[in-house]
Amino acid sequence: MHKSVVSTSVLFALSALLGSASAASLPEAQTLLDQGNWQAAANAAAGLKTAEGYALAAKSYTLGADLLPEAQKRSQLERAQSLAQQAVAADANNANAHFELARADGRLAQFSGILRSLGLAGDVKRELDTTIRLNPKLAGAYVALGLWNAELTSKGFIATRATGADRAQIAPNFEKAIALEPNTPVHKMEYANALLLQKNKAAAVAQLEKMVALPANTFWEKRDLATSKARLASLK
Repeated sequence: MHKSVVSTSVLFALSALLGSASAASLPEAQTLLDQGNWQAAANAAAGLKTAEGYALAAKSYTLGADLLPEAQKRSQLERAQSLAQQAVAADANNANAHFELARADGRLAQFSGILRSLGLAGDVKRELDTTIRLNPKLAGAYVALGLWNAELTSKGFIATRATGADRAQIAPNFEKAIALEPNTPVHKMEYANALLLQKNKAAAVAQLEKMVALPANTFWEKRDLATSKARLASLK
């Protein structure tokens, strides 16, 4: 009987250890990312081997790229792109997977030549259109579309003609995103960035003033808040 009790205790202890070593849940990975621990978040999320997990891992790498030296950003974003592609392969009907692929492609375009950049711009638009078809309430997709139109139309006739970007689509996309998530600070910050690309300083200042009035809860929101306060001060 004593031997049986000891064996049961050992098995229980091993079970507990194995359980603690198992992959984190998606909410746990999201919490790590919200805290700024993007590497741990990426590892935990990718370890789930699901479309949502790969998408969150891609997001982690994309956000983390902003914290790295310039020379390291491209390889980081290529990793984000690869993870997003894995997410799409795991579930082609997952809106977040397509959105993260669009986000990674868009960031990579900043490190590419003009022809490659325009090709990636087309990829971004396709992925964003797919995202919205799959989830019309994903606010970030409208923010990305607004920025897509703002950035390309700011580059002039060739970029606009080659991609179909339209200045008239900037405001409606941002307004849609803000209507869906009025208290998400980054939407207003990105709207201000788009307005500055269009040389509309007064409207950009108005968006930044709204943005800095909102609470910043996550590591990334606090970082955006500091950036926006500095930007606002420089514009006044």
